[in-house]
Amino acid sequence: MIGILGFIVMILDIVAIMDVLKSSIDTGKKALWIILILFLPVIGMVVYFLIGKKQ
Repeated sequence: MIGILGFIVMILDIVAIMDVLKSSIDTGKKALWIILILFLPVIGMVVYFLIGKKQ
């Protein structure tokens, strides 16, 4: 069960990072979002989709 949950989180993190890379925000903010998603996978992804995507 934990392996499946980890796999799902990893896939969603990859989707979030790809979305950050495709966005029109400046390079510095892109780097910060990617670092946040990589170091805090679940929290970073959720915060990006709730707040960052609206920027």
